Amino acid sequence: MWSEGEAEFMRRALEVAERGQGRVSPNPPVGCVLVKDGVPIAEGWHDHLGGLHAEQMAIHDAEARGVPTNGATAYVTLEPCNHFGRTPPCTESLLWAGVQRVVVAHPDPNPNVRGRGTDVLREAGLEVEVGLLQEEAALQMRSFLHWCHHRRPWVTVKVALDVNGSVDDRAEAAGRFTSEGCLDEVHRLRQRCDAVLVGSETVLRDDPSLTVRRIEHERQPVRIVLDGRARVPKEATVLTDGGTTMHLTGDVDVERLLQQLGDQEMQRLLVEGGPSTVERFLRAGLVDEVLLVHSTVEHAQPVPLGLSEADFTAAGLTKHPGTTWGEERVDVWLRA
Repeated sequence: MWSEGEAEFMRRALEVAERGQGRVSPNPPVGCVLVKDGVPIAEGWHDHLGGLHAEQMAIHDAEARGVPTNGATAYVTLEPCNHFGRTPPCTESLLWAGVQRVVVAHPDPNPNVRGRGTDVLREAGLEVEVGLLQEEAALQMRSFLHWCHHRRPWVTVKVALDVNGSVDDRAEAAGRFTSEGCLDEVHRLRQRCDAVLVGSETVLRDDPSLTVRRIEHERQPVRIVLDGRARVPKEATVLTDGGTTMHLTGDVDVERLLQQLGDQEMQRLLVEGGPSTVERFLRAGLVDEVLLVHSTVEHAQPVPLGLSEADFTAAGLTKHPGTTWGEERVDVWLRA
């Protein structure tokens, strides 16, 4: 249906969409490439909340270059919106620009759109095709799609392990045991999440700030501390540094907590807690992604994670190709 050249145009749209990751929530990252006579003439992406959408930015880019957009094809990673939100409808922008054909990677499940974007364009006489690199687009915007379908955040668990599967060394003072490059990736991950959650044991042991510090960022995630026995001291960093923290004491129902976060349009939650916190979410069937960071360090007095691959499989997760963060290997598990 589509040529390899068209697939390359959409791959470029997905590539530029990445620039909006962690900057546009609760909107998804979206990219757009305008092509005329088989040649890309402009591109755009949703850069920040309240800013131009990808289609609008691409049209603006063409105008700045002095390139006419009449008769162009727009390759866009998500179905164009057809409602007034923080910006005018993208469908109007495409019609105004004289675009004649629109190729969409993924339909928009948002109730405000859900097919009306493509319908409006077709009714106006444009040729519209949907599905080019749809799986790749779904992976890129998985937290948005998950929230649209389930109205709760996509839950990512990140755990660092020594060579024997230990999460901490009781023989040492609290501290990081992974590389600087790995730490950069952790901060990148936090930057893409709306909230970061830990248990009281992590706060007592590490006194973390749970903020984004090592990379450029537009916002800080909300910090959530599960403190059922009210053990976290009032002077803890997460309670005194001026950031936004939800300090939850008492018996917290984690499933209800996710529903409440979803109601606040939070779409991705990062769980950085210890073994008991991770197991709590895993046993409840609420984990969508696990990132196991494997260090070459060996702990003298290890604290085992206590979870195996069988536990991840039982929770509905499937192992996917891994990656590397700095000097560490990362195993990736995703909900099927």
